[in-house]
Amino acid sequence: MLGAGLTAVVAAALGMPAADSVQLGGIAAVAALLSGAGGGLVLVALKRRTIGAQVTIAALTTTAAVAFGAAAAAERMFISKHDLNALLVVLAASGAAGVVISLWLGVNLSRAGSTLVEASRRIGRGEVLDRPSVVLPGELARVAEELADTSHQLEESRSRERALEASRRELVAWVSHDLRTPLAGIRAMAEALEDRVVDDATTVERYHRTMRVEADRLSGLVDDLFELSRIHAGTLRLELERASLVDLVSDAIAAASGVAEAKRVRVEGRVLDRVPEIRLATPEMARVLRNLLENAIRHTPGDGTVSVEAGVEGDHAYVAVRDACGGIPEADLDRVFEVAFRGETARTPGDGGGGLGLAIARGIVEAHQGEISVSNEGPGCLFRVVLPLAGEAPA
Repeated sequence: MLGAGLTAVVAAALGMPAADSVQLGGIAAVAALLSGAGGGLVLVALKRRTIGAQVTIAALTTTAAVAFGAAAAAERMFISKHDLNALLVVLAASGAAGVVISLWLGVNLSRAGSTLVEASRRIGRGEVLDRPSVVLPGELARVAEELADTSHQLEESRSRERALEASRRELVAWVSHDLRTPLAGIRAMAEALEDRVVDDATTVERYHRTMRVEADRLSGLVDDLFELSRIHAGTLRLELERASLVDLVSDAIAAASGVAEAKRVRVEGRVLDRVPEIRLATPEMARVLRNLLENAIRHTPGDGTVSVEAGVEGDHAYVAVRDACGGIPEADLDRVFEVAFRGETARTPGDGGGGLGLAIARGIVEAHQGEISVSNEGPGCLFRVVLPLAGEAPA
């Protein structure tokens, strides 16, 4: 219908008699239909071939339809044999050019398809793809770019998976060590009491006290593992309420005072700004502050100072904990919050930590939509917890 309408418009514009336009249009339509039918049958037969081959067939079909239609119309309408031969020569030359262009287009599309197939295979082998260096048609170029982006995302996922697997192996090794040590001590003391190797009241009392302390350590380690498993599984549920961050800091300092005094470490606290009440999960955030303080006190030498500072920066509240641990090697700064990471000099089996406190602190802070970071500053380290003020209580 489109061809018939266009034929009528062109014939009217050129002043061609209606009979001639109908005859020429009919001849061209029959030639086009025959060529199209032939090309369609070939496409059906080659439907499992490459897209380049199918595009080539489609282009050749169009060229053939034009050539056959023009030749058939000329044979019916031209009087001069010379003019007909000239037209056939022109059609042969232009048709050959059309065939060459069709083949060139098909080869290019086949190469583009092969490029995408090879890119898919490389992704399957775990390789990282760069942006395609060859020029591809628009849609195929976008597919190639998506494949490159996907390969980078897969590599990042594999890197995270490798890091998590290494962290899990390290965690198993550390936890196994931390479990064996107190268990061996408890078993040895229990056997000594059972066999009455010790019988004086003072020693028996000391053994009982030591066994209770070691049992508490084991209980704390199990609690840490359970909390960490909830964080990693995404099942940590926070019950938010309006609470004073300053009060939590004060409570954490008070709770850590006994440990600090035993180690002769001074703990100082100050508030730089009026910190409004914000929505927090109080038990979990108290645990974060307690972990940071215990970590700072544990690594600060005797007669050293741990300072805690609370304040407001823009639309965030923060808590900063400074210690005098001597600093962390730059290569280890990015690993401080990893599960079971302890560094070369950080902890010993009897330090009471399973290497999980900072990892748990990070998980809880991030569940509050906050951030936790560490940097070397002065004689030690600076740990910062930043929490959004969104949802703060009215003044």
